[in-house]
Amino acid sequence: MLRAAREGHGVKPQGEKKRRGVRSAIVLVGGEARRVNGMEKYFFRYLGKTFIERLIDALRPAVDEIILVAKDDEHCERFAHIYEARCVHDIRKGMGPIGGLHAGVAACKGDPIFVCACDMPCIDTMVVSALFDALGDYDAAIPSWDTEMLEPLHAVYRKDPLQHYLEDPPSLSLRSLVKHLNVTFVPVGRIQAIDPDLSTFTNINKLEDLEYLGREDSD
Repeated sequence: MLRAAREGHGVKPQGEKKRRGVRSAIVLVGGEARRVNGMEKYFFRYLGKTFIERLIDALRPAVDEIILVAKDDEHCERFAHIYEARCVHDIRKGMGPIGGLHAGVAACKGDPIFVCACDMPCIDTMVVSALFDALGDYDAAIPSWDTEMLEPLHAVYRKDPLQHYLEDPPSLSLRSLVKHLNVTFVPVGRIQAIDPDLSTFTNINKLEDLEYLGREDSD
């Protein structure tokens, strides 16, 4: 569901980052699903910044490294100007998000890992941090609207169980991934205490969504 954006992201003190272990983020930027009418979603602009710039700004205070997963070397070159992130490409082609996660996890140095898609320009730093905090001893912390509507591409995972599943996935479905992990589901009602409009889950699927969000010209 598309929600109106909220300005401002919470920032954790640098001392807190030093006290915990290394955390990573994977941003999936490959595939036709990342395009709107042939145009790359991540370079659309909103409130003066591209979607990918907004994502980087939101993730940097919450993690220690950011991995972009593109479809190939040529695609990675599109992100050469983004010094705050490292770009890798799919190792296994044609596997959709599962293939992107496989490549991203292999490249990550941190554990746990936040995972998201590049078409989510309003991700909230404080929500990301709260998902890390909610993980506990589970394999994953995944926001849930109800028992059927989940947010596996706005979630935190432990590296080892995620990597184990991705080595030989029985399905390319993200729902299958969720079923194979020991998951704590985080109700969006809890997240709403941090992000009242639940803007963090805003994603852009079609041109009408861009118009609702208030799109500016892309680069």
